[in-house]
Amino acid sequence: MKTVGIIFGGKSGEHEVSLVSATSVLREIPRDKYKAVEIGIDKKGNWYRGKGLLEKFKSGSFDSLVSVSFEEALEGCDIAFPVLHGPFGEDGTIQGLFEMMGIAYVGCGVLASSACMDKIICKDVLDKAGLAIVPYVSFTREEWSAKSDDIVSKIENEVGYPCFVKPSNMGSSVGITKVVSGDGLNDAIDFAAKFDSRVLVEKGINAREIECAVLGNEDAEAAELGEILVGGEFYDYDDKYVDGKSSTQIPVKDLSDEKKKEIQEICVKAYKAMDCSGLSRVDCFLDRDTGEIYLNEINTLPGFTSISMYPQMWTASGVTYPELIDRLIEFGLDRFKERAKNQISFDSGSNWFKAS
Repeated sequence: MKTVGIIFGGKSGEHEVSLVSATSVLREIPRDKYKAVEIGIDKKGNWYRGKGLLEKFKSGSFDSLVSVSFEEALEGCDIAFPVLHGPFGEDGTIQGLFEMMGIAYVGCGVLASSACMDKIICKDVLDKAGLAIVPYVSFTREEWSAKSDDIVSKIENEVGYPCFVKPSNMGSSVGITKVVSGDGLNDAIDFAAKFDSRVLVEKGINAREIECAVLGNEDAEAAELGEILVGGEFYDYDDKYVDGKSSTQIPVKDLSDEKKKEIQEICVKAYKAMDCSGLSRVDCFLDRDTGEIYLNEINTLPGFTSISMYPQMWTASGVTYPELIDRLIEFGLDRFKERAKNQISFDSGSNWFKAS
């Protein structure tokens, strides 16, 4: 029986969302095959381990807890299952820690996690791979302070209104504002800049929001598509986790089989272009006017709550929640074995090749 360290909490603004996701994972993990160990990280970055830890995190009962080192937290674990959303969880940082410790883990590696978390880098790579993205402008917080007028002019000339202002590194739509005129642009940028030093402003289009769950390593596959039926101006944090005004539709309706297949193929191509492994949710825009498909972003650690799209899309494809967890763990172990084949040392005196 493999021991799986389920890691939740974290230092990001999505700490509470992580606890809800971890609740589902701990409830559904196949207990006949895996021993689950609860590992929590508080908002200050302290690590804890123990049975019933998740419930204590939910209630905020930290007084009786004694922090441990991350080595102690992961001791005896065959694989780590990070259920951490946002910065310090799905941005490559904790994945780098796992790599240095030599421990297998579920989900994307350091490069894919980091590149997909950064919306600007992700768009640059997808564009280079020949995948369509909507027009956008990006800049740093420092550039905004020094030449805001020039940046506003560039946005109005190259992007226009409506537009979406986003921090480059953040998840769950935190820090995002829809701007319909110049009156709200400056405030929206100031708001996004609170969450990251780099800001993205992208063109708003009349589109359906289609999501695709991709699973696997080299032989990645796509599940049934899902659609976000937005209740407000857009699918923001409150819509997702607080008000619940938006709804989801799985499978997508009013879409031909040919168009569904096209979207799935594009999403798998994007997944591979970003060097993803294990899992990712690939989000697309389907232009209502032209039928064009635009890649929006790739979430390398999508929500695992009971209402989250990723597990629901696989359930609609015939893969149950426990089966999904099982496959994710197996993919993590497989990738760990594959990476172990890489030579990490080099003896310059071994004359391992001869120049022609």
